[in-house]
Amino acid sequence: MTTGATARRPGGPAPAVRRSGQDLRVIALVGTAHSVSHFFQLVLPPLFPFLKDAFHVGYAELGLLATFFYAASGLSQTPAGFAVDRFGARRVLMAGIGLFASALILVALAPSYWAMVPLVVLAGIGNSVFHPADYSILTSAVRKDWMARAYGVHQLGGNLGWAVAPVAVLTLTAFFGWRAALVTLGLFGYALLLFVWWQAASLDIGAARGAPARAEAASRRPPARFLASPAVLLCFAYFVLLSIAFTGFQQFLPTALLKAHGTPLVAASTALSGYLLGGAAGIMFGGWLADRSAQHERILMVGLFVAALIALFVGIVQLAVMPLVAMMAAAGFCSGTTSPSRDMMVRGATPPGSTGKVFGFVYSGLDLGSALIPPIIGALLDHDMPLGFFIVTALALTGCILVAHLLQRAATANLALAVRPAE
Repeated sequence: MTTGATARRPGGPAPAVRRSGQDLRVIALVGTAHSVSHFFQLVLPPLFPFLKDAFHVGYAELGLLATFFYAASGLSQTPAGFAVDRFGARRVLMAGIGLFASALILVALAPSYWAMVPLVVLAGIGNSVFHPADYSILTSAVRKDWMARAYGVHQLGGNLGWAVAPVAVLTLTAFFGWRAALVTLGLFGYALLLFVWWQAASLDIGAARGAPARAEAASRRPPARFLASPAVLLCFAYFVLLSIAFTGFQQFLPTALLKAHGTPLVAASTALSGYLLGGAAGIMFGGWLADRSAQHERILMVGLFVAALIALFVGIVQLAVMPLVAMMAAAGFCSGTTSPSRDMMVRGATPPGSTGKVFGFVYSGLDLGSALIPPIIGALLDHDMPLGFFIVTALALTGCILVAHLLQRAATANLALAVRPAE
C-alpha cells in the first residue's frame, strides 16, 4: 500500500528524478550567471590600450577604473545580501544583471574618461549581487548531499568567465572596434537577464523553500547583529587572506618569476595558465570530496598547506619550463580543491534565513584583499625582492589555515553548547 508521500502516476518520473533534474537546472543556471559576472569583470582591462588612446590618459588613471569598480562591488555586497534576504534572490540577481549590462553599454557611449568613472561604479554595484544571490539560491534549492558540488560548479563557472573574457573582448574589438564590442557584450547581458526571467519557476522554488526560515529569522534576530559574531568575522578574515594570496598569483606571478629566476615571460605565463587550469580541476574534485566528507577543515588545511609549500619552493628554486608548469598546476589543484569545503564552512556559520547577508558580507573580503595586496607586491618587486612575493603568498595561505582551524573550534564549541543539557 502506498501513501500520499510516495504515490506517483504510472509511467511518470519518480520524485527523486524530478528533484535531480530541478537541482541540475538550478546549478547550471546559477553557474552560468556567475560565469557572466566574472566575464564582465575582465571586459575593460584588455581594452586599456584602446582607452588610453581614445581618452588620452595614462595607465594609472585606467587602473583607477578597476579600483572604483572593486570598491563599489565590495561596499555593496553586504547591502545586496540584505536585499536578497528581504526581496528574494532572483529579483536582486535580475536587477544586478540589468545594471551591469546597462553600465557596459553606457561605457561604450562615454565621451570622456571622467564620464566612465560613475559608470564603472554602477557596474561594480551590479556585480555585487552575484555572490549573495547565487549562494542564496543554491543553498535553498539544491539538495544537501549535492551542495558542495553545486558550490564547486559555481566557482568553476566564475573561473571560466575569467578565462574567456580577454580573448572574446579582443576578438570583438579587432572586428568591430572597442565601442561596438562593449555594446555587444551589454546586449549579451540583457539576453542572460531574459533567460533568468524565463527560468523564474526554477529559481523561485528555492525562494519558497527558504521563506519560512527567513520569516522566522526576521522575527527573532536584529538585522545585522550576527554579522559581528566570531564565526562570520573569521569567514571574512579567511576571504581577505585568500584574496591576498590568489590575487598576487593571478596578477604578479609572471613578473615575479622573471625577476626571481629570469624565467621568460612566455614560460611564466604558461605556468600561470597551468595554475588556473589546475585550479579548475581541483574545484571539481573538491566538490565531490566535500560532499562525501564532513572534515572540511582538514581538506582546507591539507590543500592550502601543500599550495603554500609549492609557492615557497617555486620562489627559491629555479625550475625548467615543464617542471615549473607541473608544480604550478599542482598548486592550483590543491588550492582549488579547498574551494567547495570553504563555502560549506561558510554555510555552516550562516543562521537560517541569512544566506544572502552572510555570503555577501564575507565575500566582500575578496574585494578588500584585492585592493590591499597589489601596492605591497608592487613595492617588493620594485625593490628587487621577488622572493618576498612568494613569502607573502605562503604566509597568506598559512593564515587561511589558522583561521579555518579557529572557525572549526568555534563551530565545535557552539555545537557543544547547543547539546548541553539544561541545568
